[in-house]
Amino acid sequence: MPSAFAEPRTLDDLLDELGGVSPKRIRLNPPPGRATEKDVIRLEAKEDRLYELVDGVLVEKVMGAKESFIASILIHRLWSFLEGKELGAVLGEAGMLRLRPRLVRIPDVSFISWDQIPGNEFPSEPIPNLYPDLAVEVLSRSNTLGEMTLKIGEYFEAGTRLVWIIDPATHTAEVYTAPDECRRLKATQSLDGGDVLRGFKLPLKELFATKRKR
Repeated sequence: MPSAFAEPRTLDDLLDELGGVSPKRIRLNPPPGRATEKDVIRLEAKEDRLYELVDGVLVEKVMGAKESFIASILIHRLWSFLEGKELGAVLGEAGMLRLRPRLVRIPDVSFISWDQIPGNEFPSEPIPNLYPDLAVEVLSRSNTLGEMTLKIGEYFEAGTRLVWIIDPATHTAEVYTAPDECRRLKATQSLDGGDVLRGFKLPLKELFATKRKR
C-alpha cells in the first residue's frame, strides 16, 4: 500500500491524516514520511520511548501510570483465564506488531491466537508480522477520537476480530466487533471475550478498582 504521506503536505494535513493527534507526538527526525521500522527499534532501545509507525511517520505512544495500571490488571486477568488452555499469548503496552508494511501499532494489550503462530513458538523479532485477535486501547488524555477511529479500522483490516476501548475517566468501555459495530458498556456491565475468548468475563468495576482492599 503506498504511503498516505507521499506528497508534500502542511503540518495540519499531516495531523488530520493521523487522527488529529498533538504535534508534540510527531517525531521530526527522521522526517515524517521517511521513518522505518529500524527507527522504531532504535529509539526504543536508545531513548526508551515507544513510537508507532504510520506510513513513514513516527507517532509517540504516550501512556500514563493509571492507564498502565489498568492495562496490567487486564493482562493479569487474561493470562489467568488462559492458564491451562492452548489458545494464545497476551502482550503488554510495548508489544509492537506489524499490521502491514510501514504500519506498526502497539496496542496497550493484545491477545494473539496460536493459530497465527506455527509451532506455538512466539517470534523472536522485535516487530513480528502479527495482528491482535483482540486489541485493547486504554484511553489517555493524548488520544483523540480520530486517532482511535483510525486504529480501529486498521486493526480490523489486518484481521482483528475484537477491539476494546477502555475509558478510565468514565469507567466505561466500547466493544467493537467491526469498525461500524460498537456496543458501549456502562460501569455496571462486564467485558466478555465474545467469539475470540469464549468464557472470559471481567466486570468493569473490578477493572477500574484502584483502592486496595483491607
